[in-house]
Amino acid sequence: MKTNFKFSNLCGTVYTRGNLCFTPDGNSLLSPVGNRLSLFDLVNNKSITFPFENRKNISRIALSPNANILLSIDEDGRVLLVNFQRRIVLHEFNFKSPVADVQFSPDGKFFGVALGKNIQVWKSPGLSREFAPFVMHHKYTGHYDEVTSITWSTDSRFFLSTSKDMTAKLHSLLPIEDFSTVTLSGHKNYVIGAYVSKDQNMIYTVSKDGALFIWKFTSPQTLTEEDEQHEEMDIDGVESQSKRWIISSRHYFNQSGAKVICSAYHISSNLLVVGFSSGIFGIWEMPEFNNIHTLSISQKAIDSVTINSTGEWLAFGSSKLGQLLVWEWQSESYVLKQQGHYYDMNTLSYSSDGQNIATGGDDGKVKVWNTMSGFCFVTFSEHTSGVSVVEFAKNGHVLFSASLDGTVRAFDLIRYRNFRTFTSPSPVQFTALAVDPSGEIVCAGSMDTFEIFVWSVQTGKLLDIMAGHEGPISGLTFSPTGLLVASSSWDATVRVWDVFERSKHVEIFRHTSDILTVTFRPDGKQLAASTLDGQITFWNVENGDQVGTLEGRKDISGGRKINDRTTAANSSSGKSFNSICYTADGSCVIAGGNSKYICLYDVKEKLLIKKYQISHNLSLDGIQEFLNSKYMTEAGPLNLIDQSGDLSDLEDRHDTSLPGTQKGDLSIRKTRPEIRTKCVKFSPTGRSWASASTEGLLIYSLDELLLFDPFDLEMDITPSSILKTLNSKDYLKALVMSFRLNERYIIRQVYETIPPDDIELVVKDLPEKYIDKFFKFIAVNIEESPHLEFHLIWVIKLLTTHGKYLKQRSNEFSTILRLLQKAMGKVQEDIAKLCDENTYTMEYILSTYKNKK
Repeated sequence: MKTNFKFSNLCGTVYTRGNLCFTPDGNSLLSPVGNRLSLFDLVNNKSITFPFENRKNISRIALSPNANILLSIDEDGRVLLVNFQRRIVLHEFNFKSPVADVQFSPDGKFFGVALGKNIQVWKSPGLSREFAPFVMHHKYTGHYDEVTSITWSTDSRFFLSTSKDMTAKLHSLLPIEDFSTVTLSGHKNYVIGAYVSKDQNMIYTVSKDGALFIWKFTSPQTLTEEDEQHEEMDIDGVESQSKRWIISSRHYFNQSGAKVICSAYHISSNLLVVGFSSGIFGIWEMPEFNNIHTLSISQKAIDSVTINSTGEWLAFGSSKLGQLLVWEWQSESYVLKQQGHYYDMNTLSYSSDGQNIATGGDDGKVKVWNTMSGFCFVTFSEHTSGVSVVEFAKNGHVLFSASLDGTVRAFDLIRYRNFRTFTSPSPVQFTALAVDPSGEIVCAGSMDTFEIFVWSVQTGKLLDIMAGHEGPISGLTFSPTGLLVASSSWDATVRVWDVFERSKHVEIFRHTSDILTVTFRPDGKQLAASTLDGQITFWNVENGDQVGTLEGRKDISGGRKINDRTTAANSSSGKSFNSICYTADGSCVIAGGNSKYICLYDVKEKLLIKKYQISHNLSLDGIQEFLNSKYMTEAGPLNLIDQSGDLSDLEDRHDTSLPGTQKGDLSIRKTRPEIRTKCVKFSPTGRSWASASTEGLLIYSLDELLLFDPFDLEMDITPSSILKTLNSKDYLKALVMSFRLNERYIIRQVYETIPPDDIELVVKDLPEKYIDKFFKFIAVNIEESPHLEFHLIWVIKLLTTHGKYLKQRSNEFSTILRLLQKAMGKVQEDIAKLCDENTYTMEYILSTYKNKK
């Protein structure tokens, strides 16, 4: 069992807070997700999450114009300097105070940072050899309140800064003769953003109260009578110049009761996009102020907006819903529409081929995510309360979910509809769910009546009610054979029921503490149960004997919460496993609970193999082992005290939950989410596992691309000797040598050089110990290579020639064959989609040909 699982992707959450950023080519979008960063490839329909983590939640990101350098800044002002192409952290730096905005100059030589009332301009790292990557160019002052944004001119000579002091200032990067900083004042609320036109003769300033001022650089003689009275107010420090910045016109967005939260300007197309606190956004053409669109995309505030380089796509982020949208404004269509669970994610389940993951959350939604693309492709919102368990049927086309609203629902994943709803005679809350391998029977356990209900999926009728437990049902699972059901309860017993026998024989396994979950080994011969005292107990199902116990209290004990009175070592909370799962081969068990750790144990040796820390985000509770006493005050922990003390900041939260309030809800308290794992599951392919945690759906997989892992290597096996053997047409020897060296590019070269006519002879003489490596190679290669028929010939010949050997060792090869099935299913899906899209085109071409004939 390999344990070198590495963080692979983050699903379930698409946007948390901070600014969105398009890549310079305009095809990909960067979105902050907690203290991680996700990249959404909008052309290839894929998403990846970078492997590095900030110390706390990311507040601002900036990408250099050549897409080489990425700056990722957290809430405290700590910045990571990242090589964007390689996704490697090059340097860490601390600005020592929260950063309101960071922007690279268009030429990429400098970047500006808004820190409190000042603006610092730094030289971009990597352009010249310096002792330290960050070298300050100049510090700009002048604002009387916090700076809110920075915008550069197209030639990188000037930049605009806006502030909460209701002004915007125009600064020059380098000293210019007879130029002093220009102050643009006149707004009656915070200035959200300021933008320079392409010809640099106009400036647009947008304030929070929905006012847009257009400033022109012109001589005072051209002023109208109306504007002359504003001349003294609008200009500051440029009396010696013949031309001055004056207000040319004032416009208002007229969104009643809604504040401007964010704005963005596209220079080449003169488009201004504004997002409001009501979830409405508008597009205006400048400088005429022509309204192109005003649309509502959400019920909550739009926190971030950005425009891609071509000006076609607009990206919006809403932190309240965790929603991310990319809108093509010309065709009025969505390019991307994703939303995570906006409350806790409670449960997850892998489909039988490992290609999809279903999740359920406290928001009552069931979502299905594709593990290859990282996108959610269907959301079911029929439940009216939190979803406690989801489970795929073995065929993968039906998904079951149990909820606290008293229903168990079956969803059709072909037509995307809820085709069955199962209920109990009296309303109960369902906390456990199990589906038999045939998909014909579904069982659910209740919290209230301590009973297990059994329904027929085909008819929807209640077949049986199994009673006997004396506490809430915490776990339910069918054995892989489908004959037995195991249930765990808070009454400290695991009961194994024979659902299909008339005698209704029940075997009881007693424990010393409340049982939190139960699971069967993939062969159905062993049972594992996790108890509240932190133990995992293993039972032989046939004999009813206890075969081992794992003590996990010390392994899973996590960090200390910010308001804990006791230390992490003495705390009793979070020292048990609420979710356990066997690996695909049954040799190990993975377990998680209310802690930052997930533990992987060897079942036979009863040893801890590896501990995975799922997050290092200090914005969450339970990460730190020791708290710093300097952050504790008489009023409580410093992190939980709102130090802004400004009513307008309460408005920024957009929480007007009390009837008639205009200034926000003063009763709202600041809280910190706690790091915890609600559910862990291993993929049926055995190549990855997933965890439903506070941060979202974390996926860890075996990444062997960067590992040199030779197999039976000898001195004379080198890349040159392999190629020499291949050129002499000794294909079998070359193939075996390439597998021994285990360099993927060499294996691929040898594999693709073998002629199709010789495949049968090569497969016939291939040693059996290389079969599993060959299948793994084909499964990975089939998705990247266009030679589909060539791969299928190899697979058919391997299965027919070595079928007997594979059948005898079905347990060993089950994970590899599932991996191959998953890869071939993905290719089949892509081809079917391509054929469906081109059906009418082919019919048209054929009919045209017939008519001509």
